[in-house]
Amino acid sequence: MALMRQYMASVKNIPAILKAIRDGQAPERFTTRHLASLGFKSAADRMMISVLKGLGFLTENGVPTSRYVQYLDEGQSAAVLKEAIEEAYAELFKIRRDAQNYGVPEVRNKIKTLTEGKLGDSVLDKMARTFHALCKEADFSAPLPARRPEVEVAAGAEEHPETAAEEPSAEEPAVVRLPGLVYNIQVILPTTKDRAVYDAIFRSLKEHLLR
Repeated sequence: MALMRQYMASVKNIPAILKAIRDGQAPERFTTRHLASLGFKSAADRMMISVLKGLGFLTENGVPTSRYVQYLDEGQSAAVLKEAIEEAYAELFKIRRDAQNYGVPEVRNKIKTLTEGKLGDSVLDKMARTFHALCKEADFSAPLPARRPEVEVAAGAEEHPETAAEEPSAEEPAVVRLPGLVYNIQVILPTTKDRAVYDAIFRSLKEHLLR
């Protein structure tokens, strides 16, 4: 069930933490030390790391994902957060398409139903307030920039495995070859002057694809 269980004990610093992320660089790993370097040192603020993992901004090891890198682009950050919220809280958006317009009490009641009444009142309230605070930082009217699939299987690769032995020309996209298959990896880079954004993208590629 797509219903994010991570939450903040206090949501007052969510806007400031998200702004600090956008204004900063993508770290190799997003740790409590990195969060402290952004100016957020309290135990309550540290819970934001698990929230970022729930939103798909970080891997379980704290490595920034491509979504994190996209979020650094101010021109699309609000739309990227919208997509993350809709995925993380998909069950709420199944009940109501514009679930972002729920009030905190409504969110709390829906989560209580979705979790079959197994969560305590305190947790339900924090989950609802976290959802509500995140929605305020997203733009649900903005469309996401068009993105191509990150991984494509070349047509005919299974029928003609011998083509896997061919080397790509300089004009062709890079490919990852496995026996009988050719995976065409295409990376759509955001428009930005911050070189750290591109460094983070290629670190993420190395972490997840080039093992």
